[in-house]
Amino acid sequence: MSTPVSTLHDTLHDARDSIVLDVSGMTCASCAARIEKKLGKVEGVSASVNYATNKALVLAPAGMPVAELIRTVEAAGYGARVPEPDAPPPPDPAELLKRRVIVAAVLAVPVILLAMVPALQFAGWQWVSLVLATPVVAWAGLPFHRSAWVNLRHGATTMDTLVSLGTVAAFLQSVYALVWGTAGRIGYTHQIELRLMPGMAGDSVYFEAAVGIVTFILLGRYFEARARRSAGSALEALLNEGAKQATLLRDGVELSVPADVVVVGDVVVVRPGEKVAADGVVVEGLSAIDASLVTGESVPVDVGPGDAVIGGTVNTTGRLLVRATRVGADTQLAQMARLVEQAQTGKAAVQRLADRVSSVFVPVVIVIAAATGVAWAWSGAGADAAVTAAVAVLIIACPCALGLATPTALLVGSGRGAELGILISGPEILESTRLVDTIVLDKTGTLTTGVMSVAEVVPLPGTVPGTLRDVVAAAESGSEHPIGRAIAAEGSPLVATQFQAVPGRGVTAQVGGLSVLAGSAALLADNDVVIPGELSEAADQAARLGRSVVLVAWDGEARGLVSVADTTKPTSARAVTAYRELGLRPVLLSGDSTAAAQYLADQLGITDVIAQVSPADKVAVIRDLQSSGATVAMVGDGVNDAAALTQADLGIAMGSGTDAAIAASDLTLMGSDPVHAADAIRLSRVTLRRIKGNLFWAFAYNVAAIPIAAAGLLNPMIASAAMAFSSVFVVSNSLRLRRFQPLP
Repeated sequence: MSTPVSTLHDTLHDARDSIVLDVSGMTCASCAARIEKKLGKVEGVSASVNYATNKALVLAPAGMPVAELIRTVEAAGYGARVPEPDAPPPPDPAELLKRRVIVAAVLAVPVILLAMVPALQFAGWQWVSLVLATPVVAWAGLPFHRSAWVNLRHGATTMDTLVSLGTVAAFLQSVYALVWGTAGRIGYTHQIELRLMPGMAGDSVYFEAAVGIVTFILLGRYFEARARRSAGSALEALLNEGAKQATLLRDGVELSVPADVVVVGDVVVVRPGEKVAADGVVVEGLSAIDASLVTGESVPVDVGPGDAVIGGTVNTTGRLLVRATRVGADTQLAQMARLVEQAQTGKAAVQRLADRVSSVFVPVVIVIAAATGVAWAWSGAGADAAVTAAVAVLIIACPCALGLATPTALLVGSGRGAELGILISGPEILESTRLVDTIVLDKTGTLTTGVMSVAEVVPLPGTVPGTLRDVVAAAESGSEHPIGRAIAAEGSPLVATQFQAVPGRGVTAQVGGLSVLAGSAALLADNDVVIPGELSEAADQAARLGRSVVLVAWDGEARGLVSVADTTKPTSARAVTAYRELGLRPVLLSGDSTAAAQYLADQLGITDVIAQVSPADKVAVIRDLQSSGATVAMVGDGVNDAAALTQADLGIAMGSGTDAAIAASDLTLMGSDPVHAADAIRLSRVTLRRIKGNLFWAFAYNVAAIPIAAAGLLNPMIASAAMAFSSVFVVSNSLRLRRFQPLP
């Protein structure tokens, strides 16, 4: 099991360097464990290797040459290099495997049919089988042979070792039977015998066993690679949230340039609707900045000269001039990307049961096969029978069912999930769903809609509530500010004229015969309007609940206020109940004020509330919960949630959220209903149970069948058919996942 990233970061106090390496050559989770062990033997070094993303996060003594770490990885039989930002992306493993699977399947199907259906065995069919089987074993099976050789050089064995041995043994015995035995004669047909017969090695071919093993295992690896394909996309999606173009102001001339050429000190022009190209300070202009992509909060922030702005946020209204203070890798967005990378690199894939026992299972099978051959030879049965019995053991032990156990269950489970709007990213997250006992819920966009609407209308004595609502809605009808648009959306039978926006203050307008002010306390003060104490108290109360307040006055007198707030989703309370029924403790996590977060928690029945947290704080909160013994699921939808989603034991993204959050998550809900998070956890747990069942029966089959083959009660052809049947059983068991039903 990989070292948790939180443990790694806890050791940073000893002034060690954090180094990320791209690792190549890994074929299973046990490879990652082997590299970690090798790096861990270097003095002062600890490492976490992520099989899913092919990256290693290494903590090394300050000043240690990276070349030494690379040599250590290479000494373990794998490749390593420092990531290059401008290097082209590596080939997609799923696409590479897809080509091998297609070629193997096209060539293997006729070989298997010719061997298993005597009626199809035309004159010379066995030689045709040789021609078709050779590229399957030599080219399609090359990854298994290469992996077996690399591991053999370092005194280790994996399932790839067994696959390579089984396929090569079956192929070479068949070639022997064709060239030196009697199987090559024209008119030859299979002798279908359950038991081992003397002389069988010289008159039987088992090309179907060789090509069947390669094809089945490749198919399982392809399913697995396709399921893991999105594991490394979180960082790319996060970086894509930044601006692509920027407009520089130099000597009074505006120049359009790529955002990555902006340097500290440049003045950038940001028009309404454009993204801020870099972290900086406003030097001219007034506007409202939509920072929801970064902060996750729906309320835009008013900015003016001297205010700081974050790269990647959106300018909603006025034209701004921003002087860049941090660019490139120093921006807050880039820092968040590094949080995602560190959390993701530290979260190594769960080692499947097949990988954990392979270090024992494979050597034992090889010893049994060798002992079987020796025993048959000493019994006087002859070399042919001895070789055939040994090959039967290798074939019956080939882990086709083991190779299909995880990917087929995942494929069916994820397919059923897709029908229900639930996306499962890969098998490595399923173990977490069984262990999860705490679910951390982001507020905005997860439990709330993220859309602002009128929360309350508070009139002063003498003012009719309906009149107050209609007047302010009419006055805001010309506003471009998100708060004004939310109020105007209420609709009004009245018509406003002489509309004027007062940047950073609010709006003024004529509504009928009324001269209306709608905005902040400063707007009313600027116009010599006295704000009564009861109105100030009502405004303070609304602000404590996290609402945005618009004070309203007309004809020189304060008339009341309208508060605007994010709205709670109608299913949020039911979702919290569903989480508790699954044995989960809900925790509300928000960047909002404590009062606003507590108000929502009281509505939904959540007792644990953590408020006023930054994106980095969210990661720290997840780590603190994990260090206290909790296994944490995180539900979120914003860029600010991406790092926390990857740090959590189980990340669940709302499909209505950002690409970065979705890419960083383990489970994605295509809708915005938080109840579906409970369905996602239920489906994941059922899928995990099916995988465990598949692995158990696959191992049970191997354990039961190996002694039978060693005793000579199975010839290799029947052994290969039995191997295929075990794979069919695993697939059938996985298909039961299609019966999964969501909560009513």
